[in-house]
Amino acid sequence: LAIELLGTRVLGPFYGVSLFLWSALISVTLAALSAGYAIGGYWADRSASYGRLGAVIGAAGLWLLAVPWMRNLVLAITEPLGLRTAVLLAAAILFFPPLMLLGMVSPIAVKLRARRLAEVGRSAGNLYAVSTVASVAAALLTGFVLIPAVGVSTLLGAIGALLLAASVFSVLSDSGRSRRAGAGAVILVVLAALGPFMRTGDERGAGVIAARESPYAEIRVVEYLDARFLIIDGSIHTFVDAASGDNLFPYVHVIDIAGLFFDRPGRLCLLGLGGGTIARRYSEAGWRVDAVEIDPAVVEFAREHFALKSSDARVFEMDGRRFLGESGEMYDLIVFDAFGGGNIPYQLVTREAFDAAAARLRPGGIAALNVESIGWRDDIVSSIAATLKKRFPHVMALPISEPPNTLGNVILLASDRELELPGELPIPEYRFSPEYDRAHAWDNRFEPDTRGVPILTDDRNPVALWGERINYAARKRLHSYFAGADVRW
Repeated sequence: LAIELLGTRVLGPFYGVSLFLWSALISVTLAALSAGYAIGGYWADRSASYGRLGAVIGAAGLWLLAVPWMRNLVLAITEPLGLRTAVLLAAAILFFPPLMLLGMVSPIAVKLRARRLAEVGRSAGNLYAVSTVASVAAALLTGFVLIPAVGVSTLLGAIGALLLAASVFSVLSDSGRSRRAGAGAVILVVLAALGPFMRTGDERGAGVIAARESPYAEIRVVEYLDARFLIIDGSIHTFVDAASGDNLFPYVHVIDIAGLFFDRPGRLCLLGLGGGTIARRYSEAGWRVDAVEIDPAVVEFAREHFALKSSDARVFEMDGRRFLGESGEMYDLIVFDAFGGGNIPYQLVTREAFDAAAARLRPGGIAALNVESIGWRDDIVSSIAATLKKRFPHVMALPISEPPNTLGNVILLASDRELELPGELPIPEYRFSPEYDRAHAWDNRFEPDTRGVPILTDDRNPVALWGERINYAARKRLHSYFAGADVRW
């Protein structure tokens, strides 16, 4: 179970921690264990020994020690195959062999433990009970403590080393000088293998100026081509000028339009903090900002690396849906900005979520959603718009990408009032400017066609399926953009 959980962090920064990744890892784990049980049972009946048990455990340990070195090659080979195939194949190559080897342990151990036929049932029951309890402990320790505390590569090395130590212990249980000599060789392998995991310094490339494994995601701050990025599980969530800190994401400029519907600054609830650029922009415009971010590490990175000040926003470290349900505050504007790279927290785009948001909006208030899609009229845009319409009579889409059928952002605005600006937007002076981004989006605004599309609910929500091709396209663009950077995924 520890290996299965680590798999999400080994592959997540490249593919995103999606429904497909979890499905692939669970499937590979179960298939590998099934194969291991069958092969282990066959081996146990032929010749069960502590030496053979040690060899199986040691092989699993060595494979895990090699995973960080194999990972990038495997990812490069599998990426062209499409998200589902690539995730499944990468998970199988990296994790099927060690999990199969560990599956072989139980039947061999049962054979060694049961000295008489009358003891087989009790021996098997005791061993599986101990194994299951240990799995529960490993899962809790890995997810709750170890990944955030020590990191993925170090933890993989530690597990590999523990397996090799167990292998030595098992081999030493067999008598014979050759066995002991072999055990000494294994100990040397352990020491040699642990060396790379004990080195200091940034092992993710010179372009990465900060990185952390939080309980929720793998987070990086990367500088490249005079820009600074906040990358969460392989998706860009903030993009600013490295020297000035000015926002470089067009969609952030377009979200500014939502504030222009009000004759004076009001109260903003921002769901998803990122690097804090939206919070800071609205705060500088005079708005009172409450930002909701589930990951404390993201909040810390926003303050340390993206100049978010405590005066820019009150930050609530909790889930956005929970905040909407529990908060008694009322807002003029609620911005949903927790989506990136096709990975959409499904609980934030359902009818129930929009009902909760509407309950926190004052009359005439606006809900704004940043959605990444392939094309202005993608199914995911239409379905979210249709769901918004169940609660808000007026829904408008502000497209950003050009041409209209390419990967990019669409801002959805929803309200109980007509969505007409009180005045004209400034005419942009040049193409790459905030004024151009806003004017382009507003001039191309449209009401999404919501006929025949599903309404998203907590019970039925296919956004993870729709997000697959968006996720794949976004990550291909990301990997291509950073191809010349010293950034190791």
